Amino acid sequence: MGRFNRTGRREMPTLNTSSLPDLIFTLLFFFMIVTTVREARPKVEFTLPQAAELERLEKKSLVTFIYVGRPAEAYRASQGEGSRIQLNDAFADTSDIVLYIEAERARLSAEDRPRMRVSLKVDEDTRMGLVQDIKEKLREARALDISYSVQERK
Repeated sequence: MGRFNRTGRREMPTLNTSSLPDLIFTLLFFFMIVTTVREARPKVEFTLPQAAELERLEKKSLVTFIYVGRPAEAYRASQGEGSRIQLNDAFADTSDIVLYIEAERARLSAEDRPRMRVSLKVDEDTRMGLVQDIKEKLREARALDISYSVQERK
């Protein structure tokens, strides 16, 4: 029978870290693909109207949002109680819409510009006169592909 040698102490082998950078870059790539960046923080409160027939937008990078609703609690003292328009992160008037659409269109590549769509996120209590004014300004800016953001009817 053989005897085990207990006099010699074995050392723990070192950890092989040669594949660690590959793992880190794989995780980084995964989180870059999965994470979405919010472009604008809504400063207006809105409750979307309900609809029966919905169509999901295919490419959200081609969609420009215009928010219309009552200012949030923090902005009511300076903006008032009525419905306001928000373009990106700032309150605006209907006269600012044409310049906003032109800037958003310039941000897109040449082949994506004809496919640009404007989505209106309008509070259900907003007067249609304001929505009609927005649509007229969008016509002036040649932004004719308009959609309304709604929630599904339950």
